[in-house]
Amino acid sequence: MICSATSEPQLKAIANEVETRLREDHAARPVAIDGFPASQWIVLDYLQVVLHVFHRDKRAFYSLEDLWGDAPLIRWETAAAR
Repeated sequence: MICSATSEPQLKAIANEVETRLREDHAARPVAIDGFPASQWIVLDYLQVVLHVFHRDKRAFYSLEDLWGDAPLIRWETAAAR
């Protein structure tokens, strides 16, 4: 999974909330966490799922989506955004 944040505090908040929800709701803990807000890229590795939380500028620069161009793309938005 790949998502974007617009600031370093938002990047940290997204990563922390995902980690907290998965731990509390599903007893799932990441096998590895790499990066930090100042690097503008945090990775949470749950083996079956790897979450990349990018600052939007870094996401555009690294363009991970292009590495797996043949993979299915699933766009997600909150109910409030619809």
